[in-house]
Amino acid sequence: MNHDLPDPDLAAPLAALRSASAACSTPARVEHALMAAFAAQFARKRWYQRLSPAQWGLAGSLGGATAALLAVLVLRVPLPGGAGQAPLAHPDDGLAFIALVSQERIEQEPNPRMLETSLPRTELAALGVPVSPDTAGDSVRAEMLVGADGVPLALRLSSQ
Repeated sequence: MNHDLPDPDLAAPLAALRSASAACSTPARVEHALMAAFAAQFARKRWYQRLSPAQWGLAGSLGGATAALLAVLVLRVPLPGGAGQAPLAHPDDGLAFIALVSQERIEQEPNPRMLETSLPRTELAALGVPVSPDTAGDSVRAEMLVGADGVPLALRLSSQ
């Protein structure tokens, strides 16, 4: 049996079918109407509309877990004193001092002394304390923690 050649018994009916179907063509406007109806029924969605509620839930839970992890890390890691900001030390009665040297140096000092002094406000600006231009020429009372060698270790502003 040779499949390359059409069956001679079917050749005549197939030719008649071809000629009859050639006369039955659909108008172009019908195809356009069908395509428009298909496009309206299956409109292209944006990326966020294609995600299912389960996928949105997964994304939300991962985002929440990430935010919680970042919050824990930020709260647990101490922030270093940036440029222009002096770290605080508490070697005295719990009142805040502005450290002028490292915390380790202050803790290693065996016999620190407390001295009262008067400082110009411009010196406070160098330590990161905000100073108004109106009062920049004034001086303020301060208590200084001084090491045995006379090096200032910390500074506390006094209200007296």
